[in-house]
Amino acid sequence: MEVSDAKKLKALEAENAKPKKLLAEQMTDVSTLNEMLEIFFGGTVQGDALWIGP
Repeated sequence: MEVSDAKKLKALEAENAKPKKLLAEQMTDVSTLNEMLEIFFGGTVQGDALWIGP
């Protein structure tokens, strides 16, 4: 691997890290919202609907 290839690879890895970070943040947000629903309403989101279980 040449130096130019290594630089390109490093740039691509940095570019790829951005969407990965955004996805991780969104997954954390969804998880937090589900926990809040469980605490406040006794239900969770399954698909697109709020499910309030027994």
